[in-house]
Amino acid sequence: MLAGVEQKLDILAAAAKYDAACASSGSTRRAGRHGLGAAAPRGICHSWSDDGRCISLLKILFTNRCIYDCAYCANRRSNNIPRASFTVSEVVDLTMAFYLRNYIEGLFLSSGVERSPDYTMEQLIAVCRRLREERQFHGYIHVKAIPGASPELIRQAGLYADRVSVNIELPTEESLRLLAPQKSRENVLTPMRLIAESIAANRDERRRFKSVPRYAPAGQSTQLIVSASPESDHQILRLAASLYSHCRLKRVYYSAYVPVNDDTRLPAPPGPDLLREHRLYQADWLVRVYGFACHELVDERTPYLERTLDPKCAWALRHPELFPIEITRADYETLLRVPGIGIRSAKRILAARRVAPLRLEDLANLGVVMKRAQYFVTCQGKYALPASLRPDAIRAALEASDPARVTQLDLFGEL
Repeated sequence: MLAGVEQKLDILAAAAKYDAACASSGSTRRAGRHGLGAAAPRGICHSWSDDGRCISLLKILFTNRCIYDCAYCANRRSNNIPRASFTVSEVVDLTMAFYLRNYIEGLFLSSGVERSPDYTMEQLIAVCRRLREERQFHGYIHVKAIPGASPELIRQAGLYADRVSVNIELPTEESLRLLAPQKSRENVLTPMRLIAESIAANRDERRRFKSVPRYAPAGQSTQLIVSASPESDHQILRLAASLYSHCRLKRVYYSAYVPVNDDTRLPAPPGPDLLREHRLYQADWLVRVYGFACHELVDERTPYLERTLDPKCAWALRHPELFPIEITRADYETLLRVPGIGIRSAKRILAARRVAPLRLEDLANLGVVMKRAQYFVTCQGKYALPASLRPDAIRAALEASDPARVTQLDLFGEL
């Protein structure tokens, strides 16, 4: 490898660490007899990146040169930092070389906006096209769509990439105007809608013609920066729920704001608020997978998630009239509302009680986290703890056992 490419790799891999929307798989793509590699839906998590994330993707920017001057971005135009840009051939050769050495199973490719959105998008598409068509690479590719690029270029990206994502970055138009005045909310939402429409159209085509290639088979995602602007958890989660509903996103990634620039428009926290980021991920999971509505977790009267309790425990304590749940009779949706019971353990409970009576002591073996569930369930009418236990005592015990309050990982420091 030439020294120049090594230097570019150092700069552009480090510059990519702030992009949290790095999905590992979700796609099935098999190589033919003359192809190389495959993407598997089970996920890719075999190695560690320099920012502490477990991945097996070559995660880089195409360039950290950017025409924009966003207040929160380490790569903004006004920053005096080392700049570099790959060529299309360099990214293709790096991806193939790392894959053949078994270092990676795919590529995560993002970029600053060099010259114009269309020019940058053309470079990213050229990388994907050459990997697929010339090098017959069938591994996983996640590419970032550049807001403001033409619709035809956005459509092309999904023909070659497994996942296409567009970073919304800030929750409201007001915050974008303040911190990223060269960007607009509509420039972000337009490609999101276009990708969603293209995925839906492709799904309909494939129902009629199985030979039609899949379009962005791993879907699309986005990233929100948390705590760089004053929006509440309620505003953030309401936006996420809307994106899941209207743009059919696979994931919204939350990234705690990392103070990298000296800018009076930005807050000056001592470090990233990783506890808030963690609570948002927990709440997002409840909305996206467990069937909770956003307003059940946060609303205009209580716009922030509790920091001392995970959102499911906090919700349960606010609704004592719904508990305890009788484990031997509750349906699947009700079981999912119990703190300490997840999707897998709820299914195991339903399966186990079909063949034998359940006992309290069986629950832990079925995957139930009893240190939380014990306060909210009965089994054949029996409580795991005294029924007279006061709500304030339950809250204190749950807060003391919450691991998120004990330690936080610094994603950008040493583990």
